[in-house]
Amino acid sequence: MDKIKTDVLIIGTGVGGCAAALALAKHSVEVILITNASDPSSCNTRYAQGGIIYKGPGDSARLLAKDIEAAGRSACDRGAVRFLASHGPALVKKILIDELKVPFDRKTNNALDTTEEAAHSVPRIIHVADLTGKAIEESMLREVSKRKTIKLVTQATAVDFLTLSHHSTDHRDVYKPPTCVGAYVLLQTEGKVIPILAKETIISTGGLGALYLHTTNPKGARGDGYAMAYRAGARLVNLEYIQFHPTALYHPEAERFLISESIRGEGGVLIRKNGQPFVEKYHSLGSLAPRDVVARAIHEEMLMYDESCVYLDITHKAPSWIKKRFPNIYRKCLSCDIDITKQPIPVVPAAHYSCGGIAVNLVGQTSLQRLRAVGEVSCTGIHGANRLASTSLLEALLWGTGAGNHIARSIQSSRYSFPNIEEWRHEKEEVDPALILQDWLTIKYTMWNYVGLVRSSKRMKRARQILRELQMEVEAFYEKAMLTDDLLGLRNGVQTALAVLFAALENHESLGCHYLKD
Repeated sequence: MDKIKTDVLIIGTGVGGCAAALALAKHSVEVILITNASDPSSCNTRYAQGGIIYKGPGDSARLLAKDIEAAGRSACDRGAVRFLASHGPALVKKILIDELKVPFDRKTNNALDTTEEAAHSVPRIIHVADLTGKAIEESMLREVSKRKTIKLVTQATAVDFLTLSHHSTDHRDVYKPPTCVGAYVLLQTEGKVIPILAKETIISTGGLGALYLHTTNPKGARGDGYAMAYRAGARLVNLEYIQFHPTALYHPEAERFLISESIRGEGGVLIRKNGQPFVEKYHSLGSLAPRDVVARAIHEEMLMYDESCVYLDITHKAPSWIKKRFPNIYRKCLSCDIDITKQPIPVVPAAHYSCGGIAVNLVGQTSLQRLRAVGEVSCTGIHGANRLASTSLLEALLWGTGAGNHIARSIQSSRYSFPNIEEWRHEKEEVDPALILQDWLTIKYTMWNYVGLVRSSKRMKRARQILRELQMEVEAFYEKAMLTDDLLGLRNGVQTALAVLFAALENHESLGCHYLKD
């Protein structure tokens, strides 16, 4: 059986995975960085519009920590919050500004342009127009391509983590501490699965928004990392806290498209179709209230008045300023015959970010030895029950860099062994795309209607019945089918949907993103 050995295997090419790879490269550690996409920039990071936390006038680590905890409904890990607030902004300067020279927007005096977003006390968000994630991702990938110790492999889908208890041919390894030794990986173009054995493995596969009917996430955000961790026995926490972004473009002929919170930060106001603002009825901060409050306010207004959407109005700003500050949003809306300099933007809530995930410590270590998680797939404790805007890119940068540096230090002094791994059995039954599509629709509608923005015990119990039956059917098919990326995504999608559902059923307190109608 073909197999590969490396120092570190990183699964996912977003800001977390790239930050870890670049930190390891500085210490000449050998890295294999894989993505299931043909384009490594096709990840959640690329779709992050608003910006990344830096620092604003009168700002401090204490003030930032206070804002994070307030948005997180005091359900955050205070140690993790203090760590991010104390070390995050300095790392933005060191890596993104000084080393990678990300072209953040600047004022006429060359000072960084900062904006304010919902639930922030001061304007501390730096940005590259409304394409911040794309600019950071491109800068990181350029640097990755220069590093000889990083091997980037595209169209490579992680199937499952390799663990001593599940995959070693020595049955006595089951008595050893739970340990990850790499992953089975499907090479899509060759149609074969190979084991990649690694001294350390980092999972950075992004989020799970694609489980929902309406989402701001790309199609690849189908929960791969959560499902792999669940099957391997890693600890997952806070999966019930799914943040719904209040404002996704609503248009019958277009996919949901994120309308950045920065528009509200720059003075945009949420209104009903009659022109009346409404969020003030639900929170004193109005349109700048925390995301979960705004999302539910929109949901309630739509139900109350039987309206298909609400509107976000930024037309009081100068057209030239709007086009310069939000060029991507302007172009996207214009392609749908909406001129945001003259018309309010029709918006609805959409699944946006998973506040929970694989439980990790301050250097990304999970409950499985030699397995780390960074980025959205992880749960550092930063977000609690509701994420503060623009913390996600900073969290991924900080934890990715930290995980890479910690591995680089420990890999020199630690002894690593690799077990013999079971042979992969290749099956030959053809995959019917129509079945995969139909099963995905079942997942998306079930999660949206029963485990979405507003939940109830009755709805979630109905979802449990539907998803359990679907998982049995998918697993039975998976055992005999020829592997494809689409099939692996479906298997992971239904497993992650169930993990979210189980977490929601077990939490009887309505808090933050987990809103219980009953």
